[in-house]
Amino acid sequence: MVSFEFDWVDAFTDQAFGGNGCAVVHGGAGLEDAQCLAYVRETSLVECTFTGPSDIADIRVRYFLASREIPFAGHPTLATVVAMRHRGLIDDGDWVLETQAGLVPVRVDGTHVTMTQVPPVFGQKVPADIVAAVGGLDAQDIVHLPQIVSTGLPFCITVLKSRADVDRVRLNLDGLHRYADFLGRKDVDIMEPFWVAQDGATSDGDTYARLLLAPPSPPEDPFTGSATGAMASYLWAHGLIEAPEFTAQQGHGLGRPGQATVKVLGPRDAITGVEVSGAGYVLMSGKLHL
Repeated sequence: MVSFEFDWVDAFTDQAFGGNGCAVVHGGAGLEDAQCLAYVRETSLVECTFTGPSDIADIRVRYFLASREIPFAGHPTLATVVAMRHRGLIDDGDWVLETQAGLVPVRVDGTHVTMTQVPPVFGQKVPADIVAAVGGLDAQDIVHLPQIVSTGLPFCITVLKSRADVDRVRLNLDGLHRYADFLGRKDVDIMEPFWVAQDGATSDGDTYARLLLAPPSPPEDPFTGSATGAMASYLWAHGLIEAPEFTAQQGHGLGRPGQATVKVLGPRDAITGVEVSGAGYVLMSGKLHL
C-alpha cells in the first residue's frame, strides 16, 4: 500500500462549500491513469489533480475528469496552488506549472492566486441552431455566433440574451450527440457549450455562466476557470466588452457561488494571454491509500 497526502480545496471562493471543489493529490503524478480516473469517480468531483516534480517548471500538474485526462483546467490549477501554499510547499510569489497545455505562470498571495492562461486559439464556428439544441433553447436566444475557443482547453462559447436564458438551459443529450457529430466527434466526451450572459448573478459581477456536463461527470460544473479564460478572449476579440478586465460569476444557481477577476492581455486582434484570479479555501485534508 502506498499513501499520498491530499487537500480538498474549494476554488474561486473564500468560503467553505462555495465555488468549485477539487481534490489535489500531492506527489500523485506518477499514478496509473486508471487509478487517477477511479479516484475522481470516488470523489464525485468534476476534476482532480495529481502533482509531481518537473524538469522544466516548478511543479508538474496532471488533470483528470472522471472519463479521461485533460491538458489543463482552471479551477484545479487554482486549487493546486492553494493546496501547495497551505502545506508550505511554495511561498507567496511567482511560480510556473508544467501542464500538457504548456507552461502556466501563477502568482500567489496567501489564498489568492492569479494564473496566466496561454494565448487563445480560436477554432470552428458552430451554427446557433446546433448549439441551442444542446441546451434546449431556440437559436434566437443566442446573440452572437458560437465559436470553439481554447486557452488550454476548448469550449464552445455561447452568449445568450440574459441571465434568465442561462438559468433555463437544460442539457439535451440528443442535441449533444448532433453537436458532437457536427464537430466530427464519435462520442460526447467533449467540452460542452459554455453558456454566458453579459450580466452578473449579483451586482458585483459582469458576466454569469454555466457549464452543463454529460455523464460520467456530475451534471453541472460550479465554476470553470479554463472556460472563463476562453470566454474572456471571445468577448474581447469580438468587441462584446468595452474593457479587457471584468468580474466573472458562476455557480450561484447551484448554491455554490464563485467569482473571478479576469484580464485579457493584448489588443483584440493579438491576445497574448488571459489572467484569471480568485481565492481558494482548503476544506479538508487527509491521506489517500492505494
